[in-house]
Amino acid sequence: MKATSTNTTELIRQHINKLPAGEPFTPTAFLEYGTRTSVDQTLSRLIKAGTIMRVTRGVFVRPEISRFVGNVMPEPIKVAETIAKTTGSIVQVHGAEAARQLELTTRMPTQPVFSTSGPSKRIRVGKMEIRLQHVSHRQLKLAGRPAGLALAAMWYLGKHEVTPSLIEKIRRKLSTAEFEALKAAASSMPAWMSDAIFRHERAGAIAYG
Repeated sequence: MKATSTNTTELIRQHINKLPAGEPFTPTAFLEYGTRTSVDQTLSRLIKAGTIMRVTRGVFVRPEISRFVGNVMPEPIKVAETIAKTTGSIVQVHGAEAARQLELTTRMPTQPVFSTSGPSKRIRVGKMEIRLQHVSHRQLKLAGRPAGLALAAMWYLGKHEVTPSLIEKIRRKLSTAEFEALKAAASSMPAWMSDAIFRHERAGAIAYG
């Protein structure tokens, strides 16, 4: 049941005060308290009061304040995840960043890019641009876990770089459970990727057999 117009503002204010500073949110989080129009009007008033700030279109945050730089913008991945939730999409660190995090490459992405099952789009956050890049669902099969990071890195690096030796580097970076999850996803991988995993396993079996 929706709240009456007289207490919508207070209910939304209480809800926002319970959110961690720097945690982005969208108006849909407050639709239980009133109509979309009343929610939007309340958020507009809270922006003017300095209680919250607009990160980008349709995304807001209770500012995290730094004594050195003032308002701190939320991390790009949090903004991407918040936007993805509005369409029920999956979002994952882009393969270039995944490869860097796993120390499979020293190349540094020049801007925040994320892979998503939703539509491709560019999002302006202050002076920074965040890109959401549509990819197939099989590239996002393990999204949200270390094995998904490895899968994203493999898609990015491509068939010429994904060799048994690279799979061994990945094995050393992942827990046993996560590496097993990666291997279990081989049926949804392209042949060149699953072949690299197979050849890595075969080499290991020979070495320790």
